[in-house]
Amino acid sequence: MINMSSEMKKVVSHAEDFLPLLGTDYIEMYVGNAKQAVIYYKNCFGFQSVAYKGLETGVRDRTSYVLQQGKIRLVLTSPMTPEGEISLHIKQHGDGVKVIALWVDDATKSFEETTKRGAKPYLEPTIEKDAFGEVVRSGIHAYGDTVHVFVERKNYHGAFLPGFEAQTSAFNPDAIGLKHIDHMVANVGWEEMNVWAEFYRKTMGFANLITFDDKDISTHYTALMSKVMSNGNGRVKFPINEPAHGAKRSQIEEYLDFHKGAGCQHIAVATDDIIETVSQMRARGVEFLQVPGSYYDSVLERCGEIDENLLILKELRILVDRDEEGYLLQIFTKPVLDRPTLFFEIIQRKGAQSFGKGNFKALFESIEAEQALRGTL
Repeated sequence: MINMSSEMKKVVSHAEDFLPLLGTDYIEMYVGNAKQAVIYYKNCFGFQSVAYKGLETGVRDRTSYVLQQGKIRLVLTSPMTPEGEISLHIKQHGDGVKVIALWVDDATKSFEETTKRGAKPYLEPTIEKDAFGEVVRSGIHAYGDTVHVFVERKNYHGAFLPGFEAQTSAFNPDAIGLKHIDHMVANVGWEEMNVWAEFYRKTMGFANLITFDDKDISTHYTALMSKVMSNGNGRVKFPINEPAHGAKRSQIEEYLDFHKGAGCQHIAVATDDIIETVSQMRARGVEFLQVPGSYYDSVLERCGEIDENLLILKELRILVDRDEEGYLLQIFTKPVLDRPTLFFEIIQRKGAQSFGKGNFKALFESIEAEQALRGTL
């Protein structure tokens, strides 16, 4: 086990950055009803309409809406027929993340570098054009049915991608302060964590930032293990979780059962004012995990002085943790789907570069309480 921040920076510096990533370009979710999902993410999460493609733009097999807040782009896609990849994905996994798209300078080189190192091709380098310029995209398969698409957009000035039309809407709830993707977490099967950590190391040049074993992430009943992988500049981080043996069924096992295999478990989004963001989300109907009030009895002893009013954090059930660089505040939604699979983390970093290790026990006990209600513990 390594300590945080200064050691983490050393680890990232050892990433073999043959695949420079500029950040997360977009996340595409396959959903049963994109039109209705748009209303949920706009109203509850404060996203804004950006672009659209569907029947009205000449596309016959799917409908896609692009939403944005800060640097976060969310694409919601539904199939128009019961056949095809999108319908099969939704039937198997329910609504969830299909594409984690990564912004690059050279999508062709990114494809060549990853596939020659063993990545399975998903999309050959493809040039897409319209009146606003051109985009080059390519892609590789990752864990489960998740794929990474490399997006080169330096010669494009449209709303999103060729084939999409800019979209405005009369329904524009205020944004809630979400800034960018902090990290995205993968749940994989038994003894697959090291396999996928090696995949990211070998094919994409990532480094293992930190490892948590079942002694770090466990309660009386359940446990899991995790490795956090990061690219060279630290802009893209993928924690990878696998189950560990415990007295009862862990959250990872529950996810794998309902998702029917490996997939993206949660999306962590950053804010500069978590109190305002979470207050807005609660007022708009988002449900969060509830840690016990006793958590706050000792949090200042563990974390030291913080800028925020502890009573407000307690009322909102926002968690606090500290590393050698500072502290962070975080909170986790309940699953945003009927299947207990995908959820969101809201995080505010005030110097800390870690992932809330001091909160693991309280967090996972609250998840177990939800599992017990679902009859899946």
